[in-house]
Amino acid sequence: MKALEIFHDFVKAINAHDVPKLCRLMSDDHVFIDSMGTESHGREAMCKGWVAYFRIVPDYRIELRQQLMENDSVLAQGHAYGTFTSDGNLSRDNRWSVPSAWRAIIEGRQVALWQVFADNEPIRVLMRKERAKRLKSRE
Repeated sequence: MKALEIFHDFVKAINAHDVPKLCRLMSDDHVFIDSMGTESHGREAMCKGWVAYFRIVPDYRIELRQQLMENDSVLAQGHAYGTFTSDGNLSRDNRWSVPSAWRAIIEGRQVALWQVFADNEPIRVLMRKERAKRLKSRE
């Protein structure tokens, strides 16, 4: 498979919230870099990370607009969107969408690196509001 096909399979697995497929598509030494530049290393850590992320954004999706490939590197841009939840309920008030870009390095038939470029302040605002609401209810 070409790098772009592997990239698209990875995106399809994200959009389907298919963690077992994501895990199969990640290399053992997979590196994930979030939009803040924080790195997570290893397939096992990222499999757990995707499970946790889909729990708080159960309708998370990536919409691609453009992709560029050179050798085994893929760059893409589009939008990421979803609804933040702490209790499983999907409130329209907690929906967010941000322009995003992704970089992937493909080694063989697996994703060795997945990097996200996005302004995640919209979801952080929702998380802070939820935290404040919980603190207030404890008073």
